[in-house]
Amino acid sequence: MSDEKSTAPEMEASVHETKPAPEDTLTQESDIPSILPLLPVRDIVIFNYMILPLFVGREKSVQAVDAALNSNRYIMLSAQRDQDMDDPGPEDVYSVGTVGMIMRMLKMPDGRMKVLVQGLTRARIIGYAENAPFDAVKVEFINETEVEHIGPTEEALLRSVKEQSEKIMELRGIESSEIMSVMSNVNDPGRLADLVASNLRMRSADAQQVLECLDPMERLHLINNQLVKEVEVASVQAKIQTMAKKGMDKAQKEYFLREQLKAIRSELGDKGADGEELDELRSALNALGLPKKVKKEADKQLTRLESMHPDSAEFTILRTYLDWLIDLPWKKTSKDRLNITEAAHILDEDHYSLDKVKERILEYLSVRKLNPAMKGPILCFVGPPGVGKTSLGKSIARSLGRKFARMSLGGMRDEAEIRGHRRTYIGAMPGRIIQSMKDAGTINPVIMLDEIDKLGSDFRGDPSSALLEVLDPEQNNSFTDHYLNVPYDLSRVMFICTANMLDTIPSALLDRMEVIRLPGYTEQEKIAIARRYLLTRQIKENGLSTEEIIISDAVLTAIIRNYTREAGLRNLEREIGAVCRKYARKIAEGKKGPFRVTQAALTKLLGQPRFQDEEREQAMPPGVALGLAWTPYGGEILHIECSLLPGKGKLILTGKLGDVMKESAQAALSYARSKSVSLGIAEDFFDTHDIHIHVPAGATPKDGPSAGVTLVTTLLSAITNEPVAPHVAMTGEITLRGRVMPVGGIKEKILAAVSHGVTKVLIPARNTHDLEEIPKELRKRIEVKTIETIDEIWPEVRVPAAS
Repeated sequence: MSDEKSTAPEMEASVHETKPAPEDTLTQESDIPSILPLLPVRDIVIFNYMILPLFVGREKSVQAVDAALNSNRYIMLSAQRDQDMDDPGPEDVYSVGTVGMIMRMLKMPDGRMKVLVQGLTRARIIGYAENAPFDAVKVEFINETEVEHIGPTEEALLRSVKEQSEKIMELRGIESSEIMSVMSNVNDPGRLADLVASNLRMRSADAQQVLECLDPMERLHLINNQLVKEVEVASVQAKIQTMAKKGMDKAQKEYFLREQLKAIRSELGDKGADGEELDELRSALNALGLPKKVKKEADKQLTRLESMHPDSAEFTILRTYLDWLIDLPWKKTSKDRLNITEAAHILDEDHYSLDKVKERILEYLSVRKLNPAMKGPILCFVGPPGVGKTSLGKSIARSLGRKFARMSLGGMRDEAEIRGHRRTYIGAMPGRIIQSMKDAGTINPVIMLDEIDKLGSDFRGDPSSALLEVLDPEQNNSFTDHYLNVPYDLSRVMFICTANMLDTIPSALLDRMEVIRLPGYTEQEKIAIARRYLLTRQIKENGLSTEEIIISDAVLTAIIRNYTREAGLRNLEREIGAVCRKYARKIAEGKKGPFRVTQAALTKLLGQPRFQDEEREQAMPPGVALGLAWTPYGGEILHIECSLLPGKGKLILTGKLGDVMKESAQAALSYARSKSVSLGIAEDFFDTHDIHIHVPAGATPKDGPSAGVTLVTTLLSAITNEPVAPHVAMTGEITLRGRVMPVGGIKEKILAAVSHGVTKVLIPARNTHDLEEIPKELRKRIEVKTIETIDEIWPEVRVPAAS
């Protein structure tokens, strides 16, 4: 046990009590021997004239006390440097201490001692005489200098110390009359300093500094400085206690009034809201740690609720509102998985390829690791159906270690779906954003806004405008839902939007999002994804095992080429599922596997191939050219046809073309007329012929500038009566001056060209940088030529004359 100052009252003697020391033993230093037992004390420094009880429990300390009691009761009291040390050595005890006398000793039942000691005089340890069973030290007594004359300065310091001591006692509520009467009779600076120091709360190091100071006035200065600090601390402490007491008095008053109100209602027969239920609501609201403004509104509504009858309609409305406040996450967060390597492994495990998206997520994690206060990014994945936009959002949430919530915006027309309904309406509810936050349960989830390009608008409002606040990092830290009517922080949410195309997204909304394109997969990527994910999933969903059905890469390639023609993977998974169901039926009928699927068996399993490379004409007639288009569902091949008819120069356009495509046809005609001389076209040709341009699949709307080069090529082929090579496809916008302008969707268009067996593609020269996104294995299968003007097209597409 440690030796420390006792704060407990005197205990009755239970075993043995020594007699008090005779008073004549407390007189002269000459009576004190130079070798004394040492008692190291913790957490306290003992001064002259100081009387205090000590608990003694360490074996050495008990032996030292016994030795002092068996001789002359004198003992050396010195403070430890390290309070936690149980067996201090010579270097662990301060050399300057106080010689004390043991006035009384009481043995405790647990073997410890309680001793009452009085400090007599300062002394310095100059050596150690023994080390067992206790420490005995050689000491020399320290004679203090005396103050010869008490002048005005000394008198002012004496008064200051006494006044500060009295002020501290008043602030702490201690009766000071008796203590001050004692202090008023002490006019010796050194004695007064020791008296105050023995009753002042000081750290051991500060008290030791006072003990070692031998000049009385300097010691009194140290005490005065400590008193000034204590007065400041005691003043602040008293202020805090006063404020706490006022708060308690207010709470007690409110409790008393509330109980009276309950009693009055009980007498009137109007019991109001259930007290326990309201107390639970109040406790739940207090435990949430709500922001100041939200807490004020919650308390206001709870106060209103207390005064309502439970059967009233408004009671239910307010109760539902408070339940929403309680159920929403205000401070609860998911701990981000900031291990970049582990997050990269999860992304690679869930998705094949998509390197650009994965790199962006790992960049976000890296910045989040360096700057925990960063706001959540707002990403927009754009690509055709089936490329994995939604599943990628789930994978991102898993890699971050966050909750995931999804809301579909397709067909949404009411602004209240985003912002919520005001509580004045019957059946009002918060908007979908707040509902998603409640479902997620944390303030930093990943929320996916699906199909953002399919938002509508009507007389009920414009949801896309409501989303401007949600998706703006500078505003969404105080998003206000009409139902809640208090600000809610969305700045830590990671929003991920998905779209098939950007054209229908308002520019102001698009400006707030970081667009990442997912153009589609190459044939090699589809095979790898089918092998790693789709085949395994379909085998499991159809009750099979990998040992019962075997599908080779050649079979997967045949399915991709002959039964699917898409940028994504949905139809591919559907066809794989159809194959698995055929063999599941065989196993259910009792046939034994394993079954190996062959290319020859695909016709029986899936029917006749839906797409064949033979569909591409081996030789096209004049006036026909292949164009490349980009749709929300990926790249497409367009067969554009042109026929010349006797007439008066009329341009006929069919095939349900949009305005932009019609204007491209007009520009192509104007360019052909401007080049009629160099092309050898008769001067009156355009006045005597009508030109009919048709784009097959007439029921499908078509628009966009990408068909410009194809339209002018088709027109020139028809006028010159020279065919275009059937293996060449093209894309690009044209100008009246004959320039070829850049277009979008280059990767999707090249993917479509390869899937249709095209071997050569013409693209605008200013789209050269888009070729970096084309995989190397895909570029090996097709020749890509860049063009800057229309004049460069004809040499690349015309069929060489037969030799």
